[in-house]
Amino acid sequence: MAVYTEVTDDELSRLIADYGLGELLSYKGIAEGVENTNYMVHTSEGTFILTLYERRVDTRDLPFFLGLLEHLNQRGIRCPLPVHNKQGQVLSEISDRTAAVVTFLEGVWPRRPRAVHCTAVGQALAGLHLAGKDFAMKRTNALSLEGWHDLYDRIAARADEIARGLGDLIAYELAYLDRAWPRDLPSGVIHADLFPDNVFFIGENLSGLIDFYFACNDSWAYDLSICLNAWCFEPDFSFNATKSRALLAAYQAVRPLTAAERLAFPVLARGAALRFLLTRAHDWLHTDRNALVKPHDPNAYVRRLRFHQEVKSPSEYGLEAAS
Repeated sequence: MAVYTEVTDDELSRLIADYGLGELLSYKGIAEGVENTNYMVHTSEGTFILTLYERRVDTRDLPFFLGLLEHLNQRGIRCPLPVHNKQGQVLSEISDRTAAVVTFLEGVWPRRPRAVHCTAVGQALAGLHLAGKDFAMKRTNALSLEGWHDLYDRIAARADEIARGLGDLIAYELAYLDRAWPRDLPSGVIHADLFPDNVFFIGENLSGLIDFYFACNDSWAYDLSICLNAWCFEPDFSFNATKSRALLAAYQAVRPLTAAERLAFPVLARGAALRFLLTRAHDWLHTDRNALVKPHDPNAYVRRLRFHQEVKSPSEYGLEAAS
């Protein structure tokens, strides 16, 4: 369970009172999550999410994350809205942790995504990209190409403990991406982590997007390729072209890709697969086996990466080739 920091009834009651959210009725830890501690909090004024930011989170980034949520809400994107306390601030402190309270979104995330879910996600991601165009704050993507080299340096000596030849595979891919990575694509704010467990649905209707703590500035098509990797592969790691076409068509109905973005998409998909392969490999090798959160198996992204390496044309994803 991803509750790293416990809170007491008394200190939570004081915090809730400072936010003007009425009387504390109940609260419980939320199992999902890796980076932070989250509680669902029920008060006489409604239901809210309390997040305690753990040591891995740079608190200097929090104004960007929380400001982005407010900006997106103002433009009609369904995501948590930070609550201001009586001093007009969105950040407080509890249990020796910086904390924030945000509104609760109804819905559940799809354990077995279908094409209809991919359609909704494509539309929502394009809407997010357009809504963030005029967000004034900037945050560099620390997990882009340069960051992938840094991650590899930390795992290179032990990579083959995960899978034979993994170190060579990653080194080969980094060398390729150094040469092929596209520059100057349309860019802005991206979510950077829009996996199924960060998208809520009520029935087949998307009810909200959560967990913006990897959000940053980067190319929009790269963010779309992250979604393709997360949503369009089956549990046996086979690529589902129907889901891919649904995702990409829905995205382009809101924000059509440029010719340069379509041409670059196979490279972006490779990069997105490598990004999650590297972070998962790092956590696999460096997380204490007794830790509260079990790290994800990196091999799922080895299989994705090998698929993308064989792609010859954007049309294999359901994109028309660039003219």
